[in-house]
Amino acid sequence: MMSELPHTIREINDLAEVDKHEIYKRLLPQWVYEKYGINADNPEERRNPPIIYFRCPKGSRAVEVIVKQRATDLDPLFYINIADTLNHQLIVLLIIVNDPDSPRYNTDFDKYGNPTQFGTITRNIPAEIEAMKAGLAPGQIRRGLRVFKDSLPYFEGFVKQMGHDMFFIEPLAYTNAITFERYGFSYVKGLHEMNRIHQEFQPGGELHERLTGENPFRHPDAWQTVRGRAWAIHDGILGYPFSGLQMYKRVGIHAGVNTFPDARW
Repeated sequence: MMSELPHTIREINDLAEVDKHEIYKRLLPQWVYEKYGINADNPEERRNPPIIYFRCPKGSRAVEVIVKQRATDLDPLFYINIADTLNHQLIVLLIIVNDPDSPRYNTDFDKYGNPTQFGTITRNIPAEIEAMKAGLAPGQIRRGLRVFKDSLPYFEGFVKQMGHDMFFIEPLAYTNAITFERYGFSYVKGLHEMNRIHQEFQPGGELHERLTGENPFRHPDAWQTVRGRAWAIHDGILGYPFSGLQMYKRVGIHAGVNTFPDARW
């Protein structure tokens, strides 16, 4: 496939600062400019510090793009981390969208101030309970902006401009995997596991039987919704971490995978 951009992140990162920043601006969806008034022609306008950060050092195989509504904000409103795989494919390591004006739930730090790493190392249970009550999913510290559908075409366009016809992503939580399915992703690893999870959450299944109501994350009705299942999984109902899944998306193609038919959120 012919490309108008270098084929790898490392090749882009080895360009001059002004050139690679101009390229990485293409990753910013239009809603960033329209909703938050960031100057599309000069998003790096210095406001001490800048509103948009590009972390893309020479020699690196990864790029981070961080967008903040205000330079003093603790959390980004948009964050994406992309890297080259060992065989020169593209993988999204992390993507975050926050509503910067919504309430913050400190699920990312435990009561001692230690980072929880999305609740995989330690947890802040009181903050998680409040986040769950507010309708957030595991790993969220603020409400999202529901813009994944609008953002995906920009990223697919960037991938295509680099000469790729597909890219990879790793869902960090059950909610992520279901969301990615809805927008056309399929599985490299994890389809069997996702189907098994759905089956075992049905009445009579092993996971359904574990929804004993012993704590707020294991409410007996949790099996009926995506977020309910996700919080139960986050709480360890599987008996092992939800990890190791990898998904992919072919540019312009919807894979049609659906491991939670008629899902309610």
